[in-house]
Amino acid sequence: MKQKLFSSKLLKSWKKLGPGLVTGASDDDPSGIATYSQAGAAYGLSTLWTSILAFPLMAAIQQMCARIGLVTSQGLTGTLKKHYPRPILYLMLLFSFPAIVMNIGADIAGMGAVGNLLFPAIDANYFSVLFTIILLGLIIYLPYQKIASVLKYLCIVMIVYFVVPFLYQQDLGEILKATLIPTLSFDKDFIAILVGILGTTISPYLFFWQASVEVEEMKHKRSHLMVNKKLIHAIDKDVDFGMTVSGFVMYFIILTTGTVLYKGGIHQIDTVEQAAMALKPLAGNLAYLLFAIGVIGTGLIAIPVLSGSLSYIFTETFGWEQGLDKKFHEARGFYVIIAISLLLGLSLNYIGITPMQSLIYTAILYGITAPVLIAIILHISNNKKIMGENVNSRMSNILGVAAFLIMTIAAVVLIYLQLSE
Repeated sequence: MKQKLFSSKLLKSWKKLGPGLVTGASDDDPSGIATYSQAGAAYGLSTLWTSILAFPLMAAIQQMCARIGLVTSQGLTGTLKKHYPRPILYLMLLFSFPAIVMNIGADIAGMGAVGNLLFPAIDANYFSVLFTIILLGLIIYLPYQKIASVLKYLCIVMIVYFVVPFLYQQDLGEILKATLIPTLSFDKDFIAILVGILGTTISPYLFFWQASVEVEEMKHKRSHLMVNKKLIHAIDKDVDFGMTVSGFVMYFIILTTGTVLYKGGIHQIDTVEQAAMALKPLAGNLAYLLFAIGVIGTGLIAIPVLSGSLSYIFTETFGWEQGLDKKFHEARGFYVIIAISLLLGLSLNYIGITPMQSLIYTAILYGITAPVLIAIILHISNNKKIMGENVNSRMSNILGVAAFLIMTIAAVVLIYLQLSE
């Protein structure tokens, strides 16, 4: 009886989880996993504390984006278009398009390479094409609720990263110290990896996705509800849960690579498949398999979010029909943008842009746009003409301003590092 009651409560809680979980999970895409793996392999546990720092900043900004979507019934782009000068909107579009396409390209290439590790007889390029076709089919032919459900269940794959570190002997005292006491080094490479971690955790595409997907959710689940404090609180909890999952995945990947690879003498990791391969002889086949499966799972979650966010940006900018709840013939432009972004991402490897180069270019473009967008989100979230009574609390503003300052410093440092090379 108790077991049935527990199962029933668990199922109810699972059903209540909304876009926050998918948003958080998509933040740990294959390119993000590559960044965390680089940090762990190069510096051991020295960057573990960044997951504690990043969580409240990520959660605060995503909560603001979710509220903007709920209150305005528009995505972030629609709100920008309505209340801000057009040049700001077009600049965001100009920077977002190449950044998101290159992010998609890096993720597809990472998934293909890991597919090849699992099945060496099949070329990585074939896997990349296969994953692209699967994703296109899922996004175009499944209705929104089905897509949302598929993405939610794919999030279960993330659990593998909570298991992998415990397949290897750990020093809990050392882990606790690295988690709670920040380590800083003014070495150029260490600063670069810190900036990379921040850039991949607080990513502009998530801002656009969160606001737009809340509008989609409202159409299906909350159309009969008024936007009130209770609903806002429920959304905040959903976002917090998603960002918590994201933070834990980031933490455990750094923990895995920081103990297994760093202590095993492997300090240079450039791609996710290198991280997976390096784990095999040091931590065993199971750790290797789980890590690799996790990369494919996170890619299947993140790429629809990346391509969807880009399509929302375009369609809201030009006033086209949009929405994952619409069929292809009802929103052709919306789905064509998604298809183009996936095909362009797939093509990057064939024109000589490596996944590593894509990651660097993406980080620079995200670094430039993130502070500007955070400033705009803060302005919208405190504007009573737009948000009414649902303006930011003092704590939201404190965290939002902290995110703005940290991302601004990160952007300046990133540009400096690139120019000084």
